[in-house]
Amino acid sequence: MNLTDIGYVKRLMASHGITFQKKFGQNFLINPTVPQRIAEECGAAPEDAILEIGPGIGTMTQYLCEMYAKVVAVEIDHALIGVLKETLADYDNVTVIEGDIMKTDLQALFAEHFAGMRVTVCANLPYYITTPILMLLLESGIPLDNITVMIQKEVADRLSAAPGSAEYGAVTASVSYYASVERLFVVSAGNFLPAPKVDSAVVRMTLYKEKPVNVKSERMLFRVIRSAFGQRRKTLLNALSAGMGDFTKSELTDAIRAAGLNEGIRGEKLSVAQFAALADVLTDKRE
Repeated sequence: MNLTDIGYVKRLMASHGITFQKKFGQNFLINPTVPQRIAEECGAAPEDAILEIGPGIGTMTQYLCEMYAKVVAVEIDHALIGVLKETLADYDNVTVIEGDIMKTDLQALFAEHFAGMRVTVCANLPYYITTPILMLLLESGIPLDNITVMIQKEVADRLSAAPGSAEYGAVTASVSYYASVERLFVVSAGNFLPAPKVDSAVVRMTLYKEKPVNVKSERMLFRVIRSAFGQRRKTLLNALSAGMGDFTKSELTDAIRAAGLNEGIRGEKLSVAQFAALADVLTDKRE
């Protein structure tokens, strides 16, 4: 079956009495080279396992099943579970789980399905919930090797941005604490049904075995990052003053200077190492 053929996809959906669900951000690929390339470049080895989030009708899932030892696909749309049973019937190395990845016990899922295996996430993520899903995966502590996702191009640009660039933001700095990010290729809107209003891009995030910086409190690190970008046009000092009201401006000034920074700098100029240095000083002030 050709899950990228528009006519076939429409007939398949109609046979199950379902339509595209905008609330789940569903846009199905209709160019077979795209899901195949994503599967090939996800960073996994043939003996590895794949966690796919939002398999849809199984377009990329089929390639993943053919290339890798095991696939577990989590699908939120109940209506698509029946479709997936049909489209993936020929594969005995796939397990489809109905559920919301944001409400899934990832530690339990890994213990049940991936014990002793290297795991890579490979997914076409809905635009509306991209960042929450990525941060859930990164913060969960589950042992992932790579996260390869197709996301809105604008978000991909932010994830791979360098400090000081216009695209660099809180999510960039936060993600860079966990992984290195590489943008692989762009996927234009015409490759989807229905066609979204913007282009997409595929990024591969390679998780660090050891974090690039040591920090005394991760909670403080991410709090500093969020506050620094809360009001981008303000200086670092003023942004932190607005976002961290339990510190006086004098305390924040001293902390910024102790971290080797100028209080007049803007948060978008700071690397994750500089954020970590500042977070450590602020952590010490609260001990």
